[in-house]
Amino acid sequence: MKKKFLILALASLLGTGAFAQNRGQREYKIIINDADSVTNADVDAKLKAAFFQVYPGFAQADGYRTKRNVELDFVTDETPTIKARAGEIKVNSEWVKNKSQKKIEKELFTALSKNWVSYSKEKHKGYTLTLISKDPNLDPVVRKKLIKTYFEIYPTLVKTFNNKSTNNVLFVVDTAYKAVAEASGNRILFSAGYMKAHPTDIDVVTHETMHIVQGYGYSAGPVWLTEGIADYVRYKYGVDNVGSKWSLPAYNDKQSYKNSYRITARFFAWLEQNVKPGLIATLDQQLRAHQYTEQSWAALTGKTVDQLWEDYSKEPQKVTLTYSSK
Repeated sequence: MKKKFLILALASLLGTGAFAQNRGQREYKIIINDADSVTNADVDAKLKAAFFQVYPGFAQADGYRTKRNVELDFVTDETPTIKARAGEIKVNSEWVKNKSQKKIEKELFTALSKNWVSYSKEKHKGYTLTLISKDPNLDPVVRKKLIKTYFEIYPTLVKTFNNKSTNNVLFVVDTAYKAVAEASGNRILFSAGYMKAHPTDIDVVTHETMHIVQGYGYSAGPVWLTEGIADYVRYKYGVDNVGSKWSLPAYNDKQSYKNSYRITARFFAWLEQNVKPGLIATLDQQLRAHQYTEQSWAALTGKTVDQLWEDYSKEPQKVTLTYSSK
């Protein structure tokens, strides 16, 4: 029963339709190795269609650096129907000959779903979170905290900054991903190794979901500003920064506002308290509308960002910092 649910859930996640298929044809490639012509052209066409219908969605959900080029080989005895993983599909040549398009796609769904250790999909008050883990050692407590933090913080960020953000988010805990976390589209990748080493750093969810809310696209603004806003939001809206042992570093003269992350976030906290409340939200809106320029600072505050940093460097202690805790 559990496996059946997983297969159906996978089908729901990957979806169907021309968009998925056309997207897959542009970005993915399949090579069918059929040197002995064990199948006919009609079967090969069905397999290609099934690949483009199913595999792109699997790869998007699967995680970090999932192979886009796939080789399909025919076998006669070791595989009863289909076996599949990133970059490789094996199909029983006798089984496939008289199967319908729908049946082939279903079996490919089934085979690909076996690549994940666990899958869950939860909905709450109009928001959905799908969580895929490729880590057999993912702590159940950490998993629960990832889910809880999403539902606790993401709706607030959407309502506060961008109510057009998606209400359907995908988390992937990936053993192959070696950084901390990253957001792309509606998906967030978490490093299994990092979460194991830092199980209390749950507000990484706050930072990364803010990236989804930001949704700036390409060339909207400098990276330091994007990351600074995300870490400022983590500071202001995080659910347990104390438990995460996370804080904004004290100023020193070797820093720059372009350092990004926590250094920039502390500067932003200072600006909000001493220069213009709501400034960061306004900059966020400009970035999303692709209206941000270097002149935005002077237009909003009367000073350039370099002048504002100079002011900050003279009185960096003039800011009250309060950290969330549970």
